[in-house]
Amino acid sequence: MLRKIVPDPFLLILVGTVLLASFLPARGAFAIAVSWLATATVVLLFFFHGAKLAREQILAGITHWRLHLAILGTTFVLFPLIGIAATKGLAGYLPAPLLTGILFLTVLPSTVQSAIAFVGIAHGNVGAAVASASASQMLGVVLTPLLMSLLAGTHGGAGGLEGMGEVALQILVPFVVGHLLRPWLKDWIARHKAHVNLTDRSTIIIAVYSAFSAAVLGGIWHQLPPSALAALFAIDAVLLALGLAFTWGLGGLCGFAREDRIALLFCGTKKSLVQGVPMARVLFPGGEAGVIVLPVMIFHQMQLMACAFIARGFARGFDAEIRDEA
Repeated sequence: MLRKIVPDPFLLILVGTVLLASFLPARGAFAIAVSWLATATVVLLFFFHGAKLAREQILAGITHWRLHLAILGTTFVLFPLIGIAATKGLAGYLPAPLLTGILFLTVLPSTVQSAIAFVGIAHGNVGAAVASASASQMLGVVLTPLLMSLLAGTHGGAGGLEGMGEVALQILVPFVVGHLLRPWLKDWIARHKAHVNLTDRSTIIIAVYSAFSAAVLGGIWHQLPPSALAALFAIDAVLLALGLAFTWGLGGLCGFAREDRIALLFCGTKKSLVQGVPMARVLFPGGEAGVIVLPVMIFHQMQLMACAFIARGFARGFDAEIRDEA
């Protein structure tokens, strides 16, 4: 029953990390050590991301350019536009760092693992999903910091963004180096896949603890009343509903086959927690980062629950069609 309510048990770990930071925040020398550890794990995370992404995956199915353009356009154009509208419309009603977090959520790239998994469950175009989701993650390393810098600077975001040099050193350079070393690392990564994948979640846990510790010491729970948190849940739900409705409708307008519409639905609406939390720690000051990652964390769980329900529905429909044909 717990799995039905909480499809991803990692959410419980994140909640536990937030509670730990709330009651036992990192202070003094320990906070400095946690900050250095968080930086090191972020660098390692993007190094492995670069090493894991095969160019063959990104180039696979590239001839289906209309589908890939629709997916990437939804991720990096539609969602940011919604984010701009939301932050303008809600200015004055929610704390500024929370508005920045909503905007940050909308400029994040798609996920890879869960998007492809849901497309597979729903009997969609898995090859196209692999190509688009991989390209989204690679483009997000550059586009997410650039979009956030531009939009936060021109639309009233309270970003407090660090210099792009720090972004390059902690995100872009490790990613490029990892990708260049892929020919020599891919076999080792395949043999130690479980340990490499552990980097993703451990990085998030350390980054969340570091960010929330600074936020707690800065008075996060006094800045965010229960009404603001309730509003955030509603905003994330609306964002997800708009994304799902738009991508499914766009697939129909473009005349895509059912398999391609499924790939667009799942890849176009996913937002990466794995890249989002470490990026937030690089892009924003520690106290603000703790608030800014809240929309991403909530949206992550919502998209998992909604997409799991939708994917199972597609799978049942597909099985019924097969039985009818038999």
